[in-house]
Amino acid sequence: MNFKHLTFLLILVIILPLFINYSITTKEVNAQTPPSLYVGVDIAFESVAETKQLIDNLSSFTNFLVIGCTGGYDETRLTTISQYAFDKSLTFIVYTDDTRYPSKTWLGDAQKWGNKFLGIYFYDEPGGKQLDQSSYPLVVSANNYSDASNKYVGLLSRWIKDGPQAMAKSFGESNYQLFTSDYSLYWYDYEAGYDVVFAEFALNYSRELNIDLCRGAATAHNKDWGVMITHSFTHFPYLESGPDLYKDMVFAYENGAKYIIIFDSDPNWTQDILQPDQLTAMQQFWQYTKDHPRSISPVSERSAYVLPEDYAYGFRSPTEDRIWGLWSNDSLTLAVSMSMASLFQIFGTNLDVIYPSNLHPPESLGYKMVVYWNDTRLIPIETPSQNATSQPPTQTLTNQPYTPFLFYAVGASLLIAISISIIILKFKNRQTTNHS
Repeated sequence: MNFKHLTFLLILVIILPLFINYSITTKEVNAQTPPSLYVGVDIAFESVAETKQLIDNLSSFTNFLVIGCTGGYDETRLTTISQYAFDKSLTFIVYTDDTRYPSKTWLGDAQKWGNKFLGIYFYDEPGGKQLDQSSYPLVVSANNYSDASNKYVGLLSRWIKDGPQAMAKSFGESNYQLFTSDYSLYWYDYEAGYDVVFAEFALNYSRELNIDLCRGAATAHNKDWGVMITHSFTHFPYLESGPDLYKDMVFAYENGAKYIIIFDSDPNWTQDILQPDQLTAMQQFWQYTKDHPRSISPVSERSAYVLPEDYAYGFRSPTEDRIWGLWSNDSLTLAVSMSMASLFQIFGTNLDVIYPSNLHPPESLGYKMVVYWNDTRLIPIETPSQNATSQPPTQTLTNQPYTPFLFYAVGASLLIAISISIIILKFKNRQTTNHS
């Protein structure tokens, strides 16, 4: 054997183990890589036996569980269900609306479940409660929109930091994530400190609008988001039909939701409400995700509509909903609502709805196009009322032009039709100019 051959063999002896170790390490890391999609159920009733039975029924076509409670804060029950979910290879989170539950001791012991325990779902619908002024809203009075925003974010942030975050950090478990579910004010939930917000599909609320608002807020804050499908009826069967449930799950999936969850409880928090057709829909959806790997539209393929700063309107009705739950709709409401409806016609599901921010400037987020609320290509709008006692002023964007609102008398339907036509032509002309 000559010197060159010997040298080559020595190099192999030295380098080959490195490749072997790299291969093993890569496989180990890949085995622990979290899924890109969590599909499951929020079990919001107390029976341990029924919960175990439901987990058995669901575990072949779900990978995620929300362990709810009705105020009993029974940690023995919580531990039993958590262990059962872990044994079924489900990832799970724990719901609480009490800063003392789960206890520090329980959170310390939860380390044994590793990355199967993701964190705490703390306090339900903070934005919805604020908007509808129900079940202890965070802000009951404010001087103006900016004041309401500061109070809401400040109070919710302190509540979070004094509760589950403080307990988790006491055990060095700051990696536990913080979740909530809401139907409004998603942007401000993220501002307060939530890591994941579930946009609720409820009643007849627009699925598209809630996704655009929640996804936009998550994108701007570099956070995850998901969907919670909850009651469509106030009476049995509460949840929507199996076919409708399937459509909603596919719609959330195709639009990039990382979490897709079904809320399972009657209004009294006493029993499971999932029916056979809904379970079938969930099975069909699980198979759909296997047969149709998704390619989520990147930010560069989406556009953003920027709302007025701190304009926390509910957008459930352009004439009946409220701003921060404190003020009636103002002179801006109808125009903004109609502009959004027009943009939905143009961009479809590739539209996010966001707010201006010094920390997250819209132009820095990488959107294909950014359209401001007072863009002259949209429906002409007037400056909001300056009456701070009833309809406080909103902050207009610097150097963003606006024109007086002159066309309300024409009628909403005609205005929308004209607006859509004008916008489509102008945006097409602009895109043609850019391409040329």
